[in-house]
Amino acid sequence: MHLQKLLKFSFIPLVLVPLFLSAQEKNSVDEKILSEDRLNLFKYNKDKNEESSSKLKKDWINPINLSLTKSKSDTSNTLKSAININQPIFKSGGIYSAIKYASATYKYTDYDIDLQKKELIKEATTMLFNLNILDLNIKKNELLLKNANIDVDRKKEQVLNGFLDTSTLDNAILDANSIKNTLADLYYQKDELILNFSNIASGEYTSFDLPVLSLVDEDIFLKRNLELSKAKADVEQKDYYSDMIVAKYLPTVSVEASHTQYHEDKDDDISNENIYSYGLSVSMPLDVRTFNDIETERINYLTSKLNLKNIELEERNFYKTKLSKLKMLESKKKIAQDDYKLYDSLLEVIIEEKNAELKTQSDVDTLQNSQKIKSIELKIYELEKQIELLDLYSKIS
Repeated sequence: MHLQKLLKFSFIPLVLVPLFLSAQEKNSVDEKILSEDRLNLFKYNKDKNEESSSKLKKDWINPINLSLTKSKSDTSNTLKSAININQPIFKSGGIYSAIKYASATYKYTDYDIDLQKKELIKEATTMLFNLNILDLNIKKNELLLKNANIDVDRKKEQVLNGFLDTSTLDNAILDANSIKNTLADLYYQKDELILNFSNIASGEYTSFDLPVLSLVDEDIFLKRNLELSKAKADVEQKDYYSDMIVAKYLPTVSVEASHTQYHEDKDDDISNENIYSYGLSVSMPLDVRTFNDIETERINYLTSKLNLKNIELEERNFYKTKLSKLKMLESKKKIAQDDYKLYDSLLEVIIEEKNAELKTQSDVDTLQNSQKIKSIELKIYELEKQIELLDLYSKIS
């Protein structure tokens, strides 16, 4: 087979593109890799966050109190119903801050749920890649075992003919057994990983196409970074909450209203008497802990701003670390490509010498197996690069 055809899968260049492949495109990372139960858990968390946020936005609205009282004495038997309202209409900016705080809290929790979902998709997809890498490593070690067995047969013949001592044959047998042990470990690792994959995946690993990811630009990675978005929402959340705490110790204007109705009482001749009252009240708490409370929330806000700064630095360095890892894998891949080309040229010579009866079929088989091993290594390096890109994918929206 021509070199370019053999390397068609293994050579996928890294390119800078505006964003990762969309979820609708073929071979892209898709949430459908997760089981329906796992996806439903995230959906329920989203719904819960929606309801919690809606409730939080209404927290500044006091409930209307309804009461029904029946009292009985020696001289009367009274039934009374009442409606009471005590509603703040001005809290020195606290109402506005409470609504904005609810929105910021919703965003913070929403980003956190998205991160958890992305992390689980990454975990499942990483296992999918690793299962395919295990399959390739099994094929690679099977080829190594074939070469080891050829070497054992060759050395056995040389020992029997008196050209080598038995220690050389013993070393060859030990090498073959070492590969057999490696294969046993790989089969176990594959079985274990299949079971772990089935815990969160929606199907068998063989039913999924491998996604093909490309590299994003650093600025876009930071702009769409979920960790940064979550940290920014936390700063916003702490800012509005700090305003709410300040407003708690400033004047509050409230509307007060009540309606009391006395229902018919035959003994006292009360017939549906109504009593209405309404008014405004201004209140402001005087608390010796005011400064401490306000200062605590101010410190929390400043801490969140520093945390945002640190996360931005960490995400920049994370991106650079991934770039470095990708370059390392590309270098290893280049070495394997050079080796493959070398085997390709050597194989032509060995086949010609075999046809001229200067080399044996085992010489050809050994070289062909070695060439196939290099082809497999190229595919493994490409899948390892995809896993590194997957780590970046799991961080962006």
